[in-house]
Amino acid sequence: MNFQSPPNNPITAFAGWLSEAEKTELNDPNAMSVATVDKLGMPNVRVVLLKGVSDGGFVFYTNLESAKSNELFTTQKAALGFHWKSLNRQVRVRGEVEQVSDEDADQYYASRARGSQIGAWASKQSTPLSDRDTLEARVKEFEEKFSDQEVPRPSYWSGWLIKPQEIEFWQDGEFRLHDRIVYRRDNETSDWQTTRLFP
Repeated sequence: MNFQSPPNNPITAFAGWLSEAEKTELNDPNAMSVATVDKLGMPNVRVVLLKGVSDGGFVFYTNLESAKSNELFTTQKAALGFHWKSLNRQVRVRGEVEQVSDEDADQYYASRARGSQIGAWASKQSTPLSDRDTLEARVKEFEEKFSDQEVPRPSYWSGWLIKPQEIEFWQDGEFRLHDRIVYRRDNETSDWQTTRLFP
């Protein structure tokens, strides 16, 4: 990212920063915070893993019955935050969301470790759990159920695509004189417009 002459496409800039982070971050360079809003208007944030990025947007996978998914179904909007401490960089994203296709969800689910596939069946994500033994018993139940076959993707497990309308790049600067560039567009077919921001 050249803050004096930023590229026209922020996804290109993001891909470059992510590539650098993959070489320097100790753990999970693809970790991102996902912020949503519940039906009472209260914000919610949690860390998930980015599993795909393209000009179409940013993708992660989860249980469609989870709190985050319920909030995404309701508002159809989300914000993302990436922070790479090793590089003193941050990227913020805001936009509308849509569920990924069944084909994309199937393809990613098939790439997961078998234990993670079983976990998707065993966990009633975001609902109350009486004790750890109950969870472990459910894991064993589904291990036995699928012991002699591939583990199919549950119908309630899929992914979300965040279609960015705003992407901000932040680079740490000496004496807190940071560099900030924000890209904005009105919709998916609009050109990106850039604005440099005071730190």
